[in-house]
Amino acid sequence: MPRDFKMSVPDYMQCAEDHQTLLVVVQPVGIVSEENFFRIYKRICSVSQISVRDSQRVLYIRYRHHYPPENNEWGDFQTHRKVVGLITITDCFSAKDWPQTFEKFHVQKEIYGSTLYDSRLFVFGLQGEIAEQARTDVAFYPNYEDCQMVEKRIEDFIESLFIVLESKRLDRATDKSGDKIPLLCVPFEKKDFVGLDTDSSVLLGLKRHYKKRCQGRMRKHVGDLCLQAGMLQDSLVHYHMSVELLRSVNDFLWLGAALEGLCSASVIYHYPGGTGGKSGARRFQGSALSAEAANRHRPGAQEVLIDPGALTTSGINPDTSTEIGRAKNCLSPEDIIDKYKEAISYYSKYKNAGVIELEACIKAVRVLAIQKRSMEASEFLQNAVYINLRQLSEEEKIQRYSILSELYELIGFHRKSAFFKRVAAMQCVAPSIAEPGWRACYKLLLETLPGYSLSLDPKDFSRGTHRGWAAVQMRLLHELVYASRRMGNPALSVRHLSFLLQTMLDFLSDQEKKDVTQSLENYTSKCPGTMEPIALPGGLTLPPVPFTKLPIVRHVKLLNLPASLRPHKMKSLLGQNMSTKSPFIYSPIIAHNRGEERSKKIDFQWVQGDVCEVQLMVYNPMPFELRVENMGLLTSGVEFESLPAALSLPAESGLYPVTLVGVPQTTGTITVNGYHTTVFGVFSDCLLDDLPGIKTSGSTVEVIPALPRLQISTSLPRSAHSLQPSSGDEISTNVSVQLYNGESQQLIIKLENIGMEPLEKLEVTSKVLTTKDGISVSGFPLSSPFRQVVRPRVEGKPVNPPESSKAGDCSHVKTLEAVLNFKYSGGPGHTEGYYRNLSLGLHVEVEPSVFFTRVSTLPASSTRQCHLLLDVFNSTEHELTVSTRNSEVLILHAGECQRMAIQVDKFNFESFPESPGEKGQFANPKQLEEERREARGLEIHSKLGIRWRIPSLKRSGEASVEGLLNQLVLEHLQLAPLQWDVLVDGQPCDREVAAACQVGNPVRLEVRLTNRSPRSVGPFALTVVPFQDHQNGVHNYDLHDTVSFVGSSTFYLDAVQPSSQSACLGALLFLYTGDFFLHIRFHEDSTSKELPPSWFCLPSVHVRAVEVQA
Repeated sequence: MPRDFKMSVPDYMQCAEDHQTLLVVVQPVGIVSEENFFRIYKRICSVSQISVRDSQRVLYIRYRHHYPPENNEWGDFQTHRKVVGLITITDCFSAKDWPQTFEKFHVQKEIYGSTLYDSRLFVFGLQGEIAEQARTDVAFYPNYEDCQMVEKRIEDFIESLFIVLESKRLDRATDKSGDKIPLLCVPFEKKDFVGLDTDSSVLLGLKRHYKKRCQGRMRKHVGDLCLQAGMLQDSLVHYHMSVELLRSVNDFLWLGAALEGLCSASVIYHYPGGTGGKSGARRFQGSALSAEAANRHRPGAQEVLIDPGALTTSGINPDTSTEIGRAKNCLSPEDIIDKYKEAISYYSKYKNAGVIELEACIKAVRVLAIQKRSMEASEFLQNAVYINLRQLSEEEKIQRYSILSELYELIGFHRKSAFFKRVAAMQCVAPSIAEPGWRACYKLLLETLPGYSLSLDPKDFSRGTHRGWAAVQMRLLHELVYASRRMGNPALSVRHLSFLLQTMLDFLSDQEKKDVTQSLENYTSKCPGTMEPIALPGGLTLPPVPFTKLPIVRHVKLLNLPASLRPHKMKSLLGQNMSTKSPFIYSPIIAHNRGEERSKKIDFQWVQGDVCEVQLMVYNPMPFELRVENMGLLTSGVEFESLPAALSLPAESGLYPVTLVGVPQTTGTITVNGYHTTVFGVFSDCLLDDLPGIKTSGSTVEVIPALPRLQISTSLPRSAHSLQPSSGDEISTNVSVQLYNGESQQLIIKLENIGMEPLEKLEVTSKVLTTKDGISVSGFPLSSPFRQVVRPRVEGKPVNPPESSKAGDCSHVKTLEAVLNFKYSGGPGHTEGYYRNLSLGLHVEVEPSVFFTRVSTLPASSTRQCHLLLDVFNSTEHELTVSTRNSEVLILHAGECQRMAIQVDKFNFESFPESPGEKGQFANPKQLEEERREARGLEIHSKLGIRWRIPSLKRSGEASVEGLLNQLVLEHLQLAPLQWDVLVDGQPCDREVAAACQVGNPVRLEVRLTNRSPRSVGPFALTVVPFQDHQNGVHNYDLHDTVSFVGSSTFYLDAVQPSSQSACLGALLFLYTGDFFLHIRFHEDSTSKELPPSWFCLPSVHVRAVEVQA
């Protein structure tokens, strides 16, 4: 079979400083467990450099546990590719197995035998005579734990490698064979020089050409050996000479190698820390070895130094000392890149040098990364991508794409790095692989996230605008979901799918939203989503993904308790608490702190044990109905029992109010931190601090101790009309009733304590709100805390005879509003000085019933009585009856008006008890007079007893004339302060029946005065004038011959003190029979003029004189 002279496997970890290393292969022999092998391998790798005894040189070692033998054939081309050391590790537990084990060691050496400087065999487990034999190439250890001398043996091994290296360097550098310098070749060149006769004179030109080629390649080879031996400046000189020689003969492949060697030496000079990342750093740190290790000598070893004078003109420049140390020998950082480009261009001419070209590109990229020349580095990488190698295996493809990704990351091309890493991930599960590596695929996909501006923390997507390409990000997240499912980890699938839905919701189409949610529900049916972080094997942790967008919350508001349950602080205690907060009137520090507190703390309180509410304004961004289960509050500070709710939001709904409730179990300050939901099988804890654009009036409220809870019920139906007191207080319960004017309605109130705390204190007060349209109410203030009668009355004013417009003024429905307040407390809240208010609003609609359009009076036959004339109007739509205590029933049809006359006894208003207004409450005389008038009206109303009744409705009520009584009517209804009584023969004459007397017999006449006024009156003079009434309007006063006085016709009364009585006596003699009337007239004097005329109201005297019976 034709042999393939290509280098088969590229080393993607190559860097420029690897040119100064010696390659040592560490391999197991026989059956060695992987764990034991790598335990020793790591200890061997720790000895990566040693300082050469008595010199400034440092020897660097590169270890590999696997190295293709075909790559070793390129060791003459670049000596760092040559395996110069072999360390084998084996298990051997018996002496009989030792020969076979040692034979395997020799077989292993034969693989790299042509290039090996030295080798070692580490045997574990063999004890006895064989193990006690002193050997340089074999080390015996009883087990893998008891092997403390491994590192020391490795150092001795490296020193032996150095001796061989140094001797080879000197042999090549001091070669005096003239034209017989061997031609170094790469594997594919050897067939081209087979049978070539370089001594023929015919080929003289070819001979010179061949000689320069041999000299140039050897110079390059010596430069490699100098670089490995720690002689940096010597290597630079040899590389420069090699470049000049090889350029003159157009030996492009080796010219490229010489240029690359020159670049590597210059890189080592300029960047002593290395360009290979961790490996370079390790070499740099390893230079600080212990003095014992650095100065350890191997017996018989001697350091060999270069003698520049030993270099002859036959092959080497006779004196290189003048070149060593010159700055021009070391390339500048810019020249390094130019030489790399030139070298790579020469490599590209040879298809068998693809690996060399690829590795040179990688080395150049690492140098450019340190120089921060990213764009130029990307050109080298782009060239590396298109280098055509042999058909790579899937593992080699994965390695290649992974290294490309790391290199792009190194130069700051994060998205390009992520692209190649994603390609590597997909290569892990290629269809051609029998057992796809889903775990490796998942791990690589995770590493691509930063390159696509993706993180695993959803909080990073809630700040500012979206970063990155959403379409690519969604594709990557889908791949993570699929990879985690194929790994057999449904929890990971749920977490990544939840992350996709939460962070990419705005970029999903309607159909994609449906597909993603359907997939999520399928996953969560087997493994519900939680809020627990998921730890990954590499130490990475996936944070929880709360669904803050399902639904989206725009506003959060803590609601006050209902008006009937709100706690209030007693004023005295409230004042004390405020006064003890600070001794200062003002402090800027306190004000500042209170301002911050007020920004979040709400000025109302919740009560322990009572249901509290928080309102959220939410909307559903999904194109289908969203079912939210187990939605409740997240709180802190107080033990809180959340009462979860379930809701269903219509597709793409607008703002939708949702109320979440719970019960605080203890007292203190409670903070509403957020809410929890279960959507599509994923449980979420959504914190308010993580919600963008949310509006809240505060999230902290105080919870006070428990209070009793009263529930109110009444005998009246509830009202849809809500009272609005001017004080702004809210009414807990409203009841309403419809009454006719003057109708009474009994209101029964029932209070029930439905709370857990006892009722210890109850105060009941009432308040009539500002009435409308002149309505007043009787029955307030409260007479009993549980039973109350409400009777409305319309206060009317006397008007002229009924007119259509005026009659209609009182025909519309009027309203009355009143409030009953129940202030109560008990339990721990009472101890802390809190109470509750329960209020009952009473709304009464008053329809008109009976309306008095006119009121007047007429005198009666008795001075102690009068006739009250009322024009009564029926303003209802039903027939009704009107009655008083002493009069007949008056029937009125709907809209009918009739007059009724009521004979009433006059009232002694001066005998009323003093009202509160007369004791000084009203200092204004006008208010005092109004109070007196109201008291008189009430007295008249109670005496009249006017009632109406609607038979068809079986409803009745009172009719009042209080507001219609003017001053003149009141004067007519009032008894005069001076009470005058006239007696005939001892019988009062204030009645319609005439007093009988006999003709010829004297008739005794007495005028008696009772002073009921608060002042002294009199004296008075009265004249008695008799007359006859002919019933035709003619009065006859000429009765001198008919009536005679026994004595004077003038009566005199002395001054009468208050509450006193006085009388005057006289006699008359009737000479003829007939009906006579006596008119008693007061003499006008200063005393009588001071008093009003109504005070001198004497009864009429009617006397009938008859014949004396025999």
